[in-house]
Amino acid sequence: QVQLVESGGGLVQDGGALRRACAASGSIFRLNTMYWYRQAPGYQRELVASITSGGTTNYADSVKGRFTISRDNAKNTVYLQMNSLKRQDTAAYYCNAVVALVVYWGKGTLVTVSS
Repeated sequence: QVQLVESGGGLVQDGGALRRACAASGSIFRLNTMYWYRQAPGYQRELVASITSGGTTNYADSVKGRFTISRDNAKNTVYLQMNSLKRQDTAAYYCNAVVALVVYWGKGTLVTVSS
């Protein structure tokens, strides 16, 4: 069983920054690509960023240059640093991993960007 426990997030002003963290259980963490998704009210869940076990990253066009995904394999933790936040970044953010074809999600935390 894989557990993803998230922290961070909350309310921030337009142009501000937040960091989210996701701690994964088990030694499988270092073998897996990790993902951050988000879902804004009334919209489908979308992929924000991913990072492979080797550290290769990918980002949605909407967050490139503003968000950074990273991981600390020693701590089984993946991070999402969000800078220059905009109101359209307001959403619930979820950590995700796929292990042996099973999809695991964190509980998600709302990030609200106010003007």
